[in-house]
Amino acid sequence: MKSTIYDVAKAAGVSIATVSKVVNQTGNISVKTRERVLHIMKELQYQPSVVASALTGKKTSTFGLLISDLANPFFAEVARNLEDQAQAAGYSIVMCSTDNKDDKGLNYISLLQRKQIDGLIVACQFSQWSLLQDSLNANFPVVLFSKDIPSLSMHTVTVDDYRGGYQAIQHLISLGHSRIGVVTEDSPSGDHRVRGAKQAMNDAGIAVNDDWIVKVKSSIEEGCEGAAHVLQRDTRPTALFTCNDLLAVGSMQSAQQSGLRVPEDLSIIGFDDTILSKIVVPRLTTISQPIQEMAKETVQLLLRQSDTPDMPKQKIVFQPQLVEGLSTQPLQAK
Repeated sequence: MKSTIYDVAKAAGVSIATVSKVVNQTGNISVKTRERVLHIMKELQYQPSVVASALTGKKTSTFGLLISDLANPFFAEVARNLEDQAQAAGYSIVMCSTDNKDDKGLNYISLLQRKQIDGLIVACQFSQWSLLQDSLNANFPVVLFSKDIPSLSMHTVTVDDYRGGYQAIQHLISLGHSRIGVVTEDSPSGDHRVRGAKQAMNDAGIAVNDDWIVKVKSSIEEGCEGAAHVLQRDTRPTALFTCNDLLAVGSMQSAQQSGLRVPEDLSIIGFDDTILSKIVVPRLTTISQPIQEMAKETVQLLLRQSDTPDMPKQKIVFQPQLVEGLSTQPLQAK
């Protein structure tokens, strides 16, 4: 039978209120009494109820995290860094994978709010973003992570996706490529990256071929199919910009299936700089997001909202960085 707060109070010779103050780190309790209560709690294996604390209006020291898909190495790295930063601040993370389904995401939000989480980090997609705003209580601490949704009045921590797309194309152009295709994910981030890519081509006087731009779901399989759609045309690009590393790996598979060598016949550049970029052969050239710094700022924003619920909404934008691998090279003369 589990020990209760009453058992701890009796064994320690103190009141229930004193045990509660020790658990919640409130009130003026002597060091000797605090140590005795903690010793009894450990001896009796007493675990305070987070839900019970929440019902009394106290903080649960817990943040919720909505991600798209834990199987995507990018989100795995995001979750790990957010967890590290939250723990450093004395908080835990409850993670929920939504598969980018609105109903699933809304159900998780309802569940997390009932459990009285202290804040929410949204790193997933919604097809109708207004549903997210409508589902949250007024002044509830929330931060959009790696999402730039201008229609939402929410704190945002993101990378300059437009700049990242521009940098990717600049790199390919510097290598002599002018026939450039794009495989992008169906998301706001993907759209920003494509806009940057098109602008870089326009600024260099390179015609944008819309037949070489395909939008797919974010997976290796979809990346393979999307790249095949471009590579199997009579006239194909000599380089591909893929808007995340999953799509880049899929595009590499498609190139191999088409009898093309990377990078000799086709240069490929990804986005995110995940573990995938380091283990594929050849090592992937990609655009890096400073995830650790973004995670730290996200947690700090949640903490500041807890102290100042009506603080002005902030949009914090980090700069991407080109990470050169071996999947791109200068265009070979034919």
